[in-house]
Amino acid sequence: MNAPFEVVELRRYVLHPGRRDDLIEIFEHRFVESQEACGMTPFGHYRDLDDPNAFVWLRGFPRMETRAAALAAFYGSPYWTDHRDLANATMVDSDNVLLLRSARPGSGFDLQGLHRLSPSEASASTSLVALAVFMLERAADDASIAAFEATVLPQLRACAQRVALLVTEERPNDFPRLPVREGEYAFVAAGVCPTPDALARWRTVLTGDHLTDGLGPKRRELRGAPPRTGSSLSLPLTVDPGVSAVPRLGAQRRPTLRSTAV
Repeated sequence: MNAPFEVVELRRYVLHPGRRDDLIEIFEHRFVESQEACGMTPFGHYRDLDDPNAFVWLRGFPRMETRAAALAAFYGSPYWTDHRDLANATMVDSDNVLLLRSARPGSGFDLQGLHRLSPSEASASTSLVALAVFMLERAADDASIAAFEATVLPQLRACAQRVALLVTEERPNDFPRLPVREGEYAFVAAGVCPTPDALARWRTVLTGDHLTDGLGPKRRELRGAPPRTGSSLSLPLTVDPGVSAVPRLGAQRRPTLRSTAV
């Protein structure tokens, strides 16, 4: 199945102490539907469980060729200009951004069946969105990706749903007003773990010594987050083998995210 986004931004912000709830409030009420109206989709945003001053979110674009126009439309609109000072006042740094694409056709984020939830549909969830970010010495090649798919991906799918594999998009950043990490190479695995135990299994899989074969990571970061449960997107109630429940993405309950440097 084709992924809905040709390119995705993985954005991690450092915030002033005590300001994360303020940014989440602004983001959820001012920057979700407004970005969608400009041609892009903010499809997940999370709290970092280990860092109270970190905010992580994902934004997708249907094609790289539409990205610059969509960003210009949003950041030049009253949606942003009327609220940017409030948002920027919460931030210390917003430049830790990876521009990503699917590692292979169909390996990106699977949002089939997702829909926007009304507040009445919001519900609590114990699920965690897990992200593993491998920073590499060089771009992941087909052999490395194939080896990961053969040996590691089945194990990830046993503890997480909708597992996505992405790599750095190497085309130049066409909206330099918003910096991204250029000249670096990332390989990212993402999935939705239904329970903390599933997240623990995910982490065990991704901290094995075998992962250095072919990938040669300089640094690994493991992150897990309860997906949102009401205001944006929800997963349909289908279950992959080895997964006992399916969480929802998008909600009024504010999400969290755990990060661990390895």
